[in-house]
Amino acid sequence: MVNLKELNPDASPQAAYGARLRSSREARGWTQDELAERVGYSGRHISAIETGRKPPTLRFSRSLDTVLGLTGTADAFERAWGEIRNGSLLEGFPEYLGQEARAAEIRLFEVGAIPGLLQTPEYARAMEEGNVKRGTLSPEQASERVEFLAERQAALMRRTPPMVIVVLDESCIRRAIGGSDVMERQLAHLIEFADRPDTALQLAPYSIGERRPFNRLVNLLTLPDRSVISYVESETHGHLDREITSVLPLVRAYHQLQAVALSQAESVAMIEQARKGTP
Repeated sequence: MVNLKELNPDASPQAAYGARLRSSREARGWTQDELAERVGYSGRHISAIETGRKPPTLRFSRSLDTVLGLTGTADAFERAWGEIRNGSLLEGFPEYLGQEARAAEIRLFEVGAIPGLLQTPEYARAMEEGNVKRGTLSPEQASERVEFLAERQAALMRRTPPMVIVVLDESCIRRAIGGSDVMERQLAHLIEFADRPDTALQLAPYSIGERRPFNRLVNLLTLPDRSVISYVESETHGHLDREITSVLPLVRAYHQLQAVALSQAESVAMIEQARKGTP
């Protein structure tokens, strides 16, 4: 008899996924190879996911749901995959995404890279390919992140879209990501973004020096009830805050940043210069 590895579903969302996969398979009397044939993967792949040696992907989870008749249900493996994905995100970010999807106004500040909501698919892929090369993501996980970003962007294209106000540090348009062609299309996209009726775009040039109040990402959401929440990040943690005593100083600092940043017309002109490769 084959010795089965003991599974602990409480160890992590990924372990819970693997344990439930084994349980679902055994309840149907299928071997790993029999399930693998149905979902289009190898028996070794099924074993690796059941024992937590390999993370599941969105495509795999959807294939499972089709075979097991769980698509769109509360027990769908796609939902379990989402828990694993959110578990790998910084603390506070999954909750932030839920609030972002219903916000009436979104204010963003970013340093060093174009924020996700404004990224082109090519730019986003280049960013994730960097993670793959560093070994922090698998190619499949990188593809899923790009797909998830597209879903996040699409969620804002509702009947009454939110007002999206963005201030970018000049470093965002100077740091080349993915090569010249990718950057040219990304900068062109920023110009198109600025031309929309429900957006505002400004650059905080290097010349403002110490007057720039933020050194890291800052997101401010105005919700339908007019309350404001903030989201800030360090390298290892994200923090969502609803307390007015701590959110209000960020709102004031954001207004001060807008006052010293370039106007939208000046910002678009600088982006055009960057597209042409001129300082």
